[in-house]
Amino acid sequence: MLKPVDPPPPPERPIGELVHELIENGKAYARAEFDLYKTIAAAKGKALAIPTAMFVAAFIFALAAITALAVGVVIALERFVGPLAAGFLGMLIFGVVAGLLGWAGYQKLRRDL
Repeated sequence: MLKPVDPPPPPERPIGELVHELIENGKAYARAEFDLYKTIAAAKGKALAIPTAMFVAAFIFALAAITALAVGVVIALERFVGPLAAGFLGMLIFGVVAGLLGWAGYQKLRRDL
């Protein structure tokens, strides 16, 4: 019985051709990775669009509520001190509250960092 003949070895390719193929494969891999991360980021961005819009709307309504509170404070103070002084006192009250909140936030930030 005859022995099967071993297939001939593949012809040797030049080093330059192998390096070129390696570079092209690396570029293709990098493009695929970039496209993957871009797709993931786009999907996460779409998922965050509606909750972000809801938070913005909630923030706008919170500002409206604070404005209504400020107007109520000024109207209540108007009976006792007059309209101009009531406006000034309302501004002073809410300015102090904002300053205290800002100072407390700054102190916490400084302490945590």
